[in-house]
Amino acid sequence: MGKIKVSECGIEGLYVIEPTVFPDSRGYFVETYNQNDFKEAGLTMNFVQDNQSMSVKGVLRGLHFQKEFPQGKLVRVIKGKVFDVAVDLRSTSETYGKWFGVELTAENKKQFYIPEGFAHGFLVLSDEAEFAYKCTDFYHPGDEGGLLWSDPEIGIQWPIEEGMELIISEKDQKWGSIKDTFKF
Repeated sequence: MGKIKVSECGIEGLYVIEPTVFPDSRGYFVETYNQNDFKEAGLTMNFVQDNQSMSVKGVLRGLHFQKEFPQGKLVRVIKGKVFDVAVDLRSTSETYGKWFGVELTAENKKQFYIPEGFAHGFLVLSDEAEFAYKCTDFYHPGDEGGLLWSDPEIGIQWPIEEGMELIISEKDQKWGSIKDTFKF
């Protein structure tokens, strides 16, 4: 039934995925994941865990990764709007330290695939956002690493609106710079 449009992001392994939406007078239907469609598009990752979170405007989560058990993530927004970011931490990559960001909304239905070896984070731009994602490995407590969201070496251009109060966890305020962080 539903086919997907896959767009590369200029960093190997990162993809924006747009599923086909079938609207009618009752609303819409969308297939958010179909293993056959992904395989046909050359995406062969295997997902083992689904997660969902809710955050309010100004929440900035990340930039997170797992060190010994890295996770690939297929992320999407089911309510609201976020600016989603991935940073390449693969030491042998030509794009090491580069970032890519995309606006994900409940309306545009875009999804973002972030492979293993990347730090990931997002900023909530709407009053509330519900965020859902599939992972290629299980979460392992104690294995989490992070990268400072505002590291000038990376230079992420977060769309922080004038007057927006950022809400950042204590843990996320203490991560180090890319010079000091774990490399895959």
